[in-house]
Amino acid sequence: MDAQLIAFIGVAAGMVALPGADFTVVVRNALASRSAGVSTALGVAGGLLVHTALAVAGLAAVLVTLPVLFRTVQLLGGAYVLYLGISALYAARRRTTGRTGGAEGEPAGQGTVRALRQGFLTNALNPKAPVLFLSLLPQFVPDGQPPLPRTLLLAMIVVLLALIWFPAVAFMVDRLGRWLRRPRTARAIEGGSGAALTGLGLVLVSGPLLH
Repeated sequence: MDAQLIAFIGVAAGMVALPGADFTVVVRNALASRSAGVSTALGVAGGLLVHTALAVAGLAAVLVTLPVLFRTVQLLGGAYVLYLGISALYAARRRTTGRTGGAEGEPAGQGTVRALRQGFLTNALNPKAPVLFLSLLPQFVPDGQPPLPRTLLLAMIVVLLALIWFPAVAFMVDRLGRWLRRPRTARAIEGGSGAALTGLGLVLVSGPLLH
């Protein structure tokens, strides 16, 4: 394994593990159930696959160079994250002692599908992701090497790291579930995640990331 690839894995691991909307949504849904948390994690990885395809196809460059299109994606992503944040804040208010089942009392299957969708949309609609892919991946393509295979390899490493990290987060939350699901603790986490998601959504909606 070449030195550049090792360095990229380290950088990508830090990037994936950095707390953000993906992490917050996984933690929040894992509090409802392990299956919801893992489904959310798989949804996040699915969203990364979209960004991988865009980066490899060169479409991410188009997205970044067209301000109107970029801003549209930014608004959609911000609105969705804002919706999740407000929903979490509302759920924190409604959470009562003994309610530790599926999300909002949904049947397990329906809750799993919803969690998968939330994870996917949270990541797929994140406008920072294509910028990150475009700015990071080319730095680890050696001179003289065909860019397409290398870019695909680097992008798939990011997806693999996400498939390791986010399910691990979901399992960790589930393992700590007895303590985390105590009414007072659960309300605090739900409220904290809601505030974080609402803040992220407001940042995305209120102003462009690129000038």
